[in-house]
Amino acid sequence: MKRICVAAVITVLSVGSAFAQATCESKAVGKDGKALAGAAKTSFMKKCAVDSCATKAVGSDGKALKGAAKNSFMKKCEKDA
Repeated sequence: MKRICVAAVITVLSVGSAFAQATCESKAVGKDGKALAGAAKTSFMKKCAVDSCATKAVGSDGKALKGAAKNSFMKKCEKDA
């Protein structure tokens, strides 16, 4: 039963990061309405990934993660995104 739950959580997280990536990709538009390119796009994508991971950094008790737990979560989330 634990294996099924772990597999479900991993699947949900991977789908969530893929969805976040698509969302960041669609938001990567400049003030002129054209798609960002090069360094501007890279910078935007990194900031978008950090922002989307920060909103997910919540423990099982519903409180925001702090310290080493948050750092570990953010590192893994940003790598997956």
